[in-house]
Amino acid sequence: MRQGDEPFDPDEPDPDGDFASMLEASLKPRAFDEGQSVEGTVVSIADDVAFVDVGGKGEAVIDLEELRGEDGALEVEVGGRVTAIVVSTAGGLKLSRRLARGAALREQLHDAFRAGLPVEGRVERAIKGGYEVKIAGQRAFCPISQIDMAYTADPAAHEGKVYPFRIQEYREGGKNLVVSRRALLEEEAREKAEEVRLSIVPGAVLRGRVVSVREYGAFVDLGANVQGLLHVSEMSWSRVENPGDFVKPGDEIEVQVLRVDEAKGQIALGTKQLRDDPWSKAEETFSVGQVREGRVTRLMHFGAFVEIAPGIEALAHVSTFPPTGTSDGWKASVPPGTTGAFEILSVDAARKRIGVALVEAGSSRAEGAAAKPGIAPGARLRGKVERHERFGVFVFLAPGRTGLVPLEETGVEKEADLRSAFPVGGEVEVIVLDVDPDGRRIRLSRKAVLQEQEKSEAREYADRQGGPGRAEGFGSLADKLKDALRQRNE
Repeated sequence: MRQGDEPFDPDEPDPDGDFASMLEASLKPRAFDEGQSVEGTVVSIADDVAFVDVGGKGEAVIDLEELRGEDGALEVEVGGRVTAIVVSTAGGLKLSRRLARGAALREQLHDAFRAGLPVEGRVERAIKGGYEVKIAGQRAFCPISQIDMAYTADPAAHEGKVYPFRIQEYREGGKNLVVSRRALLEEEAREKAEEVRLSIVPGAVLRGRVVSVREYGAFVDLGANVQGLLHVSEMSWSRVENPGDFVKPGDEIEVQVLRVDEAKGQIALGTKQLRDDPWSKAEETFSVGQVREGRVTRLMHFGAFVEIAPGIEALAHVSTFPPTGTSDGWKASVPPGTTGAFEILSVDAARKRIGVALVEAGSSRAEGAAAKPGIAPGARLRGKVERHERFGVFVFLAPGRTGLVPLEETGVEKEADLRSAFPVGGEVEVIVLDVDPDGRRIRLSRKAVLQEQEKSEAREYADRQGGPGRAEGFGSLADKLKDALRQRNE
């Protein structure tokens, strides 16, 4: 009955009703399963059993022998607490304290078999196909595949060892037992695996053991046989060609968890993430015009990748190589593994891109100088023919520096075969006519070189004909030289 004259609130909990519910629940017998660990209070002791209150209306029984010590005296009394294993629920609860500790008496083996409880056994000797095991004075057989999770190269290694086993087969009243240690190890491993998986989250840094190495990476055991893949691309900021050169099976390494795909059961790991990204300081380290030692790592159709520092790969574009007359001819000069001096042409640290060009071996720039060849109006240079166009000939002067010889500056007649006069890959001497401010457009002349050569030959001829003190004008001598050359060619 509610106190006072307060109106009844249907939403307010009824304390009398709650108490009744709790009382009713407390009087219901608890449900127990075989193999379950329980804790209870000893309520009475009879001649051969003790009665234990484990909650609810019912009481469980436990053999009195289970409660005696080595001297035969009882280790508990009425009111004492015991922890035991439920070995049977048929006709009442039956408990075992020895099974809770892994030990067993011969008469308890059947209970252990039915409940799937572990029992201790001693490996006596290796026999054909397995091992002879003594459990509670009873001979049992453990197949060789069930003694451990891993293959045992030396069967004698287990002899004399005491292990927990699970009874897999119980025949002939316990005279024929087949047991397994592996079943318990796998169960333990599964439990540990769940604990390990809780620690495997993106960003976590863990220690693991390399299990195997493949051409695409290495599998790493993070504990309890939970494995992740350390892909070759995540091993180092530098290119790793062979994962076996980076790690070996059995190595203990530190890794960072990159991704976890629970649906596919895949764990991606990395080691390079535990070190600073070399690109983070690339803008401070590299600048246009520097000459750095580099190693060619791989070739593509558009150029060569060059490692100029650990973890820093630059690209030597195909256009920076002298023409050879064939589309892939440049590759012969820089096979993978080639080392040499490379000039930095461009730096884009944000996009992780650096452009370089191979410096000619033996040149001053190859020894560390950063200056480019003097490409200025009036300079007389040697280059290689790169390609032909309808408006002229392109000549490669230096990495990233290509100039154009217009048709009118080639020095050949209009009807002449330009390709024969300027074969691709052939060397040609030119004079720089003009260069735009950014240096991207360079206008060249072959005709100017030919004219200078003609004037030089005329001077030499005049010196030979007139000798010292001869007053004849240079112009008339030049005309005579032209006439002589013309007659010689006719």
